[in-house]
Amino acid sequence: MSDLQKADAAQSKNPGMLKAVLRNPLMGVLAVLIVIFVASSILSPYFLTPYNMSVVGRGLAFVALVTIGQASLMLLGELDLSLGTIGGLCGIVTGMLMVNAGMNPWLSCLLALCLGAALGFINGFLTTALRLHSLVLTIGTAGIYGGAILVLTRGVAITGIPPEIQFLGRGTVWGIPMPFVIMLVMLLCAVFLTLKTPFGRYMYAIGNNRDAARMLGIRVDRIRVLVFVLAGALSALAGVLLVARLGTAQPSIGNSWVLGPIAAAVIGGVATTGGVGTILGAICGAAIIGIIENIIVLFGVSPYWQGIVSGAIVVIAISFDAISRRWLRKES
Repeated sequence: MSDLQKADAAQSKNPGMLKAVLRNPLMGVLAVLIVIFVASSILSPYFLTPYNMSVVGRGLAFVALVTIGQASLMLLGELDLSLGTIGGLCGIVTGMLMVNAGMNPWLSCLLALCLGAALGFINGFLTTALRLHSLVLTIGTAGIYGGAILVLTRGVAITGIPPEIQFLGRGTVWGIPMPFVIMLVMLLCAVFLTLKTPFGRYMYAIGNNRDAARMLGIRVDRIRVLVFVLAGALSALAGVLLVARLGTAQPSIGNSWVLGPIAAAVIGGVATTGGVGTILGAICGAAIIGIIENIIVLFGVSPYWQGIVSGAIVVIAISFDAISRRWLRKES
């Protein structure tokens, strides 16, 4: 075969390789994550230090927990904009039960998780019962939950969190931050649930075609509500862990957990229309955002730019998702 023929053959393979990457975005996002990690290590001598890795891992854990819940909902074709306020409200309730009511810290954490699950149930029940789009409904519930935070705290942080639970947010296991360990456990459970169980297959089926899933006998509304419940409980867990980390229950907890998890899921290949993507890919997307934000801090860039960077990442990720799917439809 001549050099010209070899070049033509290689060129003919490239579209197929590109299509394969677009059809399996997990490989692409893993490659991007590795490139960004290596580039960050080269650009800053402080990036790979044990202290900075601990900071990145601990910060990633809170957002990643919310991302797991948001990505699970996106697999169904749903979006919950109230997950941040659910985490914040549950964190506030935890602090109030421990400090103001004098309740056992561990029981307070458990009740906060139950509250998160209950708030998620409200979102899911109203979405399915009223046949509303979850995006529209949760704009309203986010306002309610956020307003409840201000009513309960009057904008003042709750201090005096008992040291018994601070290990959950500040402790380490073999040098690994405890919140990151908890997040990994939740991630493994979510990956197993979505990829290895009938429940996970039903989630993908509902996300691909809700009416067809009903015709197959899948209890669509029940599964949708259950995923809302799981997302609410995960957000509550993130709120509780952040309270344990800070040692105070801040009214601002969860304010940054709205766009970030959605951007992470889209970057990780989870389609906003449902039925496509993986939880692992969404967490890789969260790691990409976390590393970029960390590099901004290491370079001494004003933290006010983080919002601009996060917003730009959302726009780019959603645009790429739409363009790539349009291209795949033309090729198929």
